[in-house]
Amino acid sequence: METFIQQIKALSSRIERIKDNIQTEEATKTSLIMPLIQALGYDIFNPEELVPEFIADVGIKKGEKIDYAIIENGHPVILVEAKCVHEKLHKHDSQLFRYFGTTKAKFAILTNGVEYKFFTDLEEPNKMDDKPFFIFNLHEVRENHLLELAKFRKNFFNIENVLTTASELKYTNEIKNFLTQQWEEPNEEFIKFVLNDVYQGVKTKKVIENFREIVKKSLNQFVNDKVNDKLQKALSSTDGNELNTTEKINDDIAPTNEEELIDELEKVVDGPVIVTTEEEIEGYVLIKLMLKENLDANRVYYRDNKSYFNVLLDDNIRKWICRLGFNTSNKYIQLNDELKTTHKLDSVNDILLYKNEILRVTEQFN
Repeated sequence: METFIQQIKALSSRIERIKDNIQTEEATKTSLIMPLIQALGYDIFNPEELVPEFIADVGIKKGEKIDYAIIENGHPVILVEAKCVHEKLHKHDSQLFRYFGTTKAKFAILTNGVEYKFFTDLEEPNKMDDKPFFIFNLHEVRENHLLELAKFRKNFFNIENVLTTASELKYTNEIKNFLTQQWEEPNEEFIKFVLNDVYQGVKTKKVIENFREIVKKSLNQFVNDKVNDKLQKALSSTDGNELNTTEKINDDIAPTNEEELIDELEKVVDGPVIVTTEEEIEGYVLIKLMLKENLDANRVYYRDNKSYFNVLLDDNIRKWICRLGFNTSNKYIQLNDELKTTHKLDSVNDILLYKNEILRVTEQFN
């Protein structure tokens, strides 16, 4: 995972330097798109893994081509349409929409080498959705976006696993975008919604307009207060008296020991300092697939700490299922049973040996 992150960050850092020298779609493919596909672990010169100018016949039209198809077991699994780096991405002029239903591919990417829009068929089978479920931008490389992009690496790509998180990811992003819009410029309906419980009079256009700036100011103060409260609680915990381990630093996080408390403090004060490894992600995916037999896979989350990697139910630290210790030469899995049973692991795949125990631990939270 560390190598992958470094490759993506290196590609991000060189964009501004070379972008002005890229004037065509072909140059964009060579300089930006193919290096990213290569970073995902695909051999860009092997037609068994990547096919340029992939033929996707549409109806009576024969010989229609898509820029790239990523291949798995002889079939396309991801279609890629490329635009020049200076072009804006508009789905209405995308050929992906026409090609998507004619192949076995479950994912499609529209990209200009900087922005990558990932599509699937969440709303109607075999018909590409109007909106992407994930957008990755090399100008704004974020840790959570890197984790999502990492799911498309060749050695870790699992169609079922990506699809289980695509729906949540899509709507989470849409809600965040909506809240961002309201934060910057609340619309009339949003202001009405806010006023329903705070203003008893008739919500005329004049009233709404008068409250517009008040709503904006209130949103800003609310978020600032939340951030300040979190920071003050974290800082006060350092003297050992003002905050104990049963108090919450985050809305749904209550650290259960000193080690977790320190981790949470570092996240608040210094920002993320934890590097999630490939082995940890692989272990998480393995456990998630195990649990899918008994519960909705969307309920399974993870949180990484410096000392161990938590697998949680419902994104709740009190419902931790197991902890993976992959940061030392002595790998282990610790189960959240009465004895906090710990098993030594020689490899990530050894997790499979404890499937029944993991399922039993999970049953206590259902």
